[in-house]
Amino acid sequence: MHGAASIVVLILMVVSLSDPVVTEKVHASVKNRLGSGRNMKVHCQSKDNDLGEQVVTDGSEFGWDFSVNAWGTTLFYCDTEWEKVQGYHFDAYSFERDYVRCESQCAWLISEEGIYALNGITGFWEFFYGWSD
Repeated sequence: MHGAASIVVLILMVVSLSDPVVTEKVHASVKNRLGSGRNMKVHCQSKDNDLGEQVVTDGSEFGWDFSVNAWGTTLFYCDTEWEKVQGYHFDAYSFERDYVRCESQCAWLISEEGIYALNGITGFWEFFYGWSD
């Protein structure tokens, strides 16, 4: 019985050291703010989930929900294009970068200047990617 009790204690120690929030749901979205009625295409995916190509009209958004994996390696990336930009690739959610920055809401805004990200800590939109990057 002593051996079984040691294993239970060891399991409890490992579980208590792990971050219980890792399985939290995250909502990601890509907003079209190009203006002048311009549509854009966006194709987002992870290693396991291809969300397909979406046409996002001016002023609207495309969003999806997912759970962060227990290994802390969750990554969703998107390719976007519109009349002036073809096939621009960006990471829409990277656990390493975004776990704290956009804990449960990861919002992106596509504009003529580039891509802005909503910082969940400050509540401000931050310029993240320029079209020449």
